[in-house]
Amino acid sequence: MKLLVRNLSRTTTEDEIRELFTAYGSVEECTLVLDQETGKSKGFAFVVMPNLKEAYAALGELHEKRVAKNRIRVKVAQN
Repeated sequence: MKLLVRNLSRTTTEDEIRELFTAYGSVEECTLVLDQETGKSKGFAFVVMPNLKEAYAALGELHEKRVAKNRIRVKVAQN
């Protein structure tokens, strides 16, 4: 399942996001979206978790959790 993670702090790294989600299961892919011109975070990322049960557990636990002073939002990504 592909999850969209929004409202990330601009200082949050891809490794930090991966670490957050691996607490709930295996992460197949983690992509922090960067601005092409500046190379800085745009404040959102995509996380792919192959196990649906683990993905829903992560979604339920991490949605609106505070990460680096921001309350992140997690939802199922639209393909």
